[in-house]
Amino acid sequence: MARFLTPASVSPQVLAKALKKIIPVSIAVLLFTLLLNNLSGQQQKKSRLDPAFGYLPPLEMKGGDPYIRALMRTISASEANDPKPYSILYGGGQINDLSRHPEQCITIVSGPNRGDCSTAAGRYQMINITWYEKAALYHPEPPKIMFWQTYSFEPEFQDAVVYAWLSDRQFWGKDLSKLLQAGKLNQVRRLLSGTWTSLGYGIEDNSLTGRLPKVYQKMLKEELKNAV
Repeated sequence: MARFLTPASVSPQVLAKALKKIIPVSIAVLLFTLLLNNLSGQQQKKSRLDPAFGYLPPLEMKGGDPYIRALMRTISASEANDPKPYSILYGGGQINDLSRHPEQCITIVSGPNRGDCSTAAGRYQMINITWYEKAALYHPEPPKIMFWQTYSFEPEFQDAVVYAWLSDRQFWGKDLSKLLQAGKLNQVRRLLSGTWTSLGYGIEDNSLTGRLPKVYQKMLKEELKNAV
């Protein structure tokens, strides 16, 4: 007959040693599970799909004017409606390295610029020339590499550069936030359509262009609520 160990048959010293080995492992497993659940929840939040408008994830940057933030999310909905907008390339491909602008020139297969190629990338579909131009003015962490300048294209920096750009009254000749607060979204869209052509007054609309006013109102409601 097999002999089974019972608590009474195990010495306190052996039991203590066993517990020392088991408890740290158990804690590690518990922490790892909680971390995975947290990351999963964040991903679901960032990638949530609105049946009417597609993917409308929050910004990575924290704080700022809720009107400008809502505008940024509206631009993103029009230009990069994807569960992972910060890493999307023109045409829908994805990149893993966001240490700098990817500068991949992808052939345009339809529309007025068919046959050309576009380096548009990220949440705001900025081409490499525009990115480096604006990053030089607005990037919060300029490069520190001698003789070679590059700017991180990580999500928070994409947001920071575009936020500062849209907040630059001198560049646009208008205070975009005040226009938005006055309910003049269409005027703002017209001002920006030379940069983001899908906003409704550019050379190329898309399937979401006509719904952008409703997208903006939804985004603004969220941003004003979060700003309180």
